[in-house]
Amino acid sequence: MKKVGLIMGSDSDLPVVQKAASVLKELGIPYEAHVYSAHRTPAEAGAWSLAARDEGFGVVIAFAGMAAHLAGAIAANTTLPVIGVPCKSAALDGMDALLSTVMMPSGIPVATVAIDGGKNAALLAAEILALSDEDLAQKLIARRNAESEAVLKKDKTIESRI
Repeated sequence: MKKVGLIMGSDSDLPVVQKAASVLKELGIPYEAHVYSAHRTPAEAGAWSLAARDEGFGVVIAFAGMAAHLAGAIAANTTLPVIGVPCKSAALDGMDALLSTVMMPSGIPVATVAIDGGKNAALLAAEILALSDEDLAQKLIARRNAESEAVLKKDKTIESRI
């Protein structure tokens, strides 16, 4: 199975990265996590993304706050799918990161999830990998079914209380 790269611009993004890692671990998807800044370590971020396909990665999730150029910097150096996760910062509550992540120029796509959306980024990465992995596809179906059952159970509980 292909790996998922979890690349954070700063260790302050770690709580959001851990949400993604938890989902990947639950689904049995191998991953690696690294701290590479688009601004402070651009050579290292570029080198990592240039080598990612050859190193067995299938999807990259890039986590960054504030200017949040990391996902775009990674996407500029690979044709692997890149998912950007804008992270909240104190200044603009993550809106700066969201806009920086989502506004990519034509030809360099970055899929973008919600601010602090590490869990959904991991699920999207899993769905991409599941296109060529039937076992993973079945795990995702089972997960969705379990989530549906949990909601219906809550519905029954509410019905009986009201």
